Amino acid sequence: MRLRILLGVLCACAAAPLVAQEVAAGPMLGSNTMREVKVWLQTDKPCDVKLRFWPQGTKQPAQSTTTVRTSTEDAHVAQFTCALLEPGTTYDYEVVLNGKAQKLEVPTTFTTLPLYQFRTDPPKFTLALGSCVYINEPEFDRPGKGYGHDPSIFNVIADQEPDAMLWMGDNTYYREVDWDTRSGMLYRQSHTRQTPEMQRLLATAHNYAIWDDHDYGPNDSNGSWTKKDDSKEVFELFWANADYGNSELPGITSYFKYNDVAFFMLDNRWNRTHPELEGQQQQCLGQDQIDWLIHALRTSNASFKLVVVGGQVLSDFAAYENLARYPEERQQIIDLIAANNIKGVVFLSGDRHSTELTRLDLGDGVIVHDLTCSPLTSTAYDHSEEPNTLRVPGTHVGTQNFGLLTFEGPWKTRTMTISIRDASGREQWTATLSRKGELVKPVTRTSSTPEAVGPGGKLQGVKK
Repeated sequence: MRLRILLGVLCACAAAPLVAQEVAAGPMLGSNTMREVKVWLQTDKPCDVKLRFWPQGTKQPAQSTTTVRTSTEDAHVAQFTCALLEPGTTYDYEVVLNGKAQKLEVPTTFTTLPLYQFRTDPPKFTLALGSCVYINEPEFDRPGKGYGHDPSIFNVIADQEPDAMLWMGDNTYYREVDWDTRSGMLYRQSHTRQTPEMQRLLATAHNYAIWDDHDYGPNDSNGSWTKKDDSKEVFELFWANADYGNSELPGITSYFKYNDVAFFMLDNRWNRTHPELEGQQQQCLGQDQIDWLIHALRTSNASFKLVVVGGQVLSDFAAYENLARYPEERQQIIDLIAANNIKGVVFLSGDRHSTELTRLDLGDGVIVHDLTCSPLTSTAYDHSEEPNTLRVPGTHVGTQNFGLLTFEGPWKTRTMTISIRDASGREQWTATLSRKGELVKPVTRTSSTPEAVGPGGKLQGVKK
């Protein structure tokens, strides 16, 4: 059963005897650097867990992580940091439960990021991405046809052998029975994480995540949500990002760099107000987060600057939960990118249950894009008739899908190739961007649909 862990989540029972423990979910690879790699896993009962790891193909003595005692209060989750690693090195590792090494069905290796700076051009690598993961559980779902679809898409993604996977919000869907309690949130996160089809992807790609409303709280929830501290604690339990916020940026805002590409992970829930709030300042990201983002973008020397956020940023169709419903914030971000001449910015967003590429030319060689990629297993919708005037023609996909971003080439001519694929892995469209944001290879549909080339639009009246 997927929910072996959950037999004890809701009851205050004594620790189980140290026998017959198993890995219930994972191991999942998390944050990856030259010197440290994070690994997450979940056991089915309380037990003592540690990892042993060693460079692949060597006879060096194994290093060990600190032993962690998994507990019912934390859904039997454990996170480990494998430290003092060598750059660009592949390691084997094993999971040890109560002193016994486990035989697992998924690969147990990881490779640290290479030290290429001042030595070679950046290495080629591929990032997978997607959002909106609904795993059906009929007894708690709305009556009728299940909202979730075939989870085998996760095996299809794993077949592409991405180096990393970016989960862009709604990575699980809290139900009415879940979101009012911490134990309910643990239940739902465990139910999703124990999906069998997900395990190989978790084990072979380094996973990074942000949240959106459904893995933060109720539908369309905002900063007024009283359980957001519990939401953040549970989110941190189930994802092994490099960090989560700080004293100046509460919530899950974070940053990491993967080779030459920088990722700015935004929190679009913690500070959010109702878009029609009267008598108070309306905001989605909040001024402190915007200030941090622009400063960090201006400081970054990354070839591509990928800004990850739960909802669309550039679409000018003010509906649902995109940033166009907060026009002052949207305009401020656009103006500041233009004023600071920041090139290579691509927003990555989820939420919409459809996929499209939005393009905005700010003039003076500053071009920004917003790649919306959704859904993975949730129900998909056709939004092709929505009046987003900045949509790049030929990029709308209204079925289950995921994205692949491949970064390659010399530093000065680095490119990012976008490939959008359906649940079977069949490519729907592809395009290649230069580090300056130019479409060096325009959008091309699959052979069954006509090629579509479009430059997007220009926003009128952009302030410099």
